[in-house]
Amino acid sequence: MILIKTEEEIELIRESSLLVGKTLAEVARLIEPGVKTIDLDKRAETFIRDHKAIPGFKGYNGFPYTLCISINENVVHGFPSDRELKDGDIVSVDCGVVKNGFYGDSAYTFAVGEVKEDILLLMERTKASLYRGIEAAGAGNRIGDIGYAIQSYVESFGYSVVRDLVGHGLGRNLHEKPEVPNFGRRGTGPKLLEGMVLAIEPMINLGSRKVVQESDGWTFRTIDRQPSAHFEHDVVIRKGKAEILSTFDFVEEVLNNKN
Repeated sequence: MILIKTEEEIELIRESSLLVGKTLAEVARLIEPGVKTIDLDKRAETFIRDHKAIPGFKGYNGFPYTLCISINENVVHGFPSDRELKDGDIVSVDCGVVKNGFYGDSAYTFAVGEVKEDILLLMERTKASLYRGIEAAGAGNRIGDIGYAIQSYVESFGYSVVRDLVGHGLGRNLHEKPEVPNFGRRGTGPKLLEGMVLAIEPMINLGSRKVVQESDGWTFRTIDRQPSAHFEHDVVIRKGKAEILSTFDFVEEVLNNKN
């Protein structure tokens, strides 16, 4: 069952999504070599609760933390820990909140210190592929159009698209129908209707598209241990093109001020 959201519900999802953006910006302030990823998690949880919201991931299907923090070859769902970020790392930070009964869910991949040029390009193009997917998400199009836009763009650079993990509908539940793969054929899959809210989240690998799950039961990493990048926005389907409910503006303001 694909749920169509009312304008009131869309505004509540927007409020939650914007809070995720502000939380990611708080995390961005701390990211540098030597920082423990558990400290990023603690900062995020405090910030979310101070804003009268609840961490959306903590306790979800037993996940024990506020953030999913995935470094280098880890694709998604990594655990925060005492591991320190190192110069040259890239780190995907995925965050969810629940406020007024609705979820927001967004992710951003950060460079730590001096990162190799080919890996910076992977990040840049993964983020660009997210916006290609959003451009394809107008009412009347289909889920396959989103995946095709992402896949055709990143594969033109020789990257690969993770197949085992996908985007999703979003609302009162963190994962609603439909699934939103980052690969696909144009004109296939469920039709995009005005008022559908989707979390679109390309996960793009420098090497093989294959991933394996680590023994913690959560973390996915690339099978060849090549880096992976991940960016995610929440959007509502409109006529013409989708409207983005989340934002990277807060994050990028912090990053620009740090440079």
